[in-house]
Amino acid sequence: MTPFRITRATHLPADVCWRRVTDWPAHAAQVPLTSITVTTPAPLGVGTAFVARSAIGRRGFDDPMEVVRWEPPAPGRAGVCRLEKRGRVILGWAEIEVLSAGRGSVVVWTEELRIRPLPRLLDPLVARVGRAVFGRALDGLLTRGPAV
Repeated sequence: MTPFRITRATHLPADVCWRRVTDWPAHAAQVPLTSITVTTPAPLGVGTAFVARSAIGRRGFDDPMEVVRWEPPAPGRAGVCRLEKRGRVILGWAEIEVLSAGRGSVVVWTEELRIRPLPRLLDPLVARVGRAVFGRALDGLLTRGPAV
């Protein structure tokens, strides 16, 4: 697995930024050919589980994830959410940090991704593609995210 990191600054306050980047169904609007279903009841937090389904027609795969760390931002403290990927095809984890920065905030998305059928030799390519796909998704969530 090759980790990658994406950092974005935004004019959004940390609490608004947090709500946008942890709105799991909203991620689907930013990732082509993907739908997301939250499989646990509200509220969000540790134990929240959801499945990202990527498919073309009936051919696709599921990427089940579970929130294992949930610390929303608070005065003087960054928000941190950690997801564990629990699928047969995609393994790894993602950690999303939201830090206050003046009147706005900064998001740091770190992910370690492994696609099981691919040889480890392709891990750097997987990281490069992941950085592009998730960077685009993060940009969309921050600029065109749900109403706040």
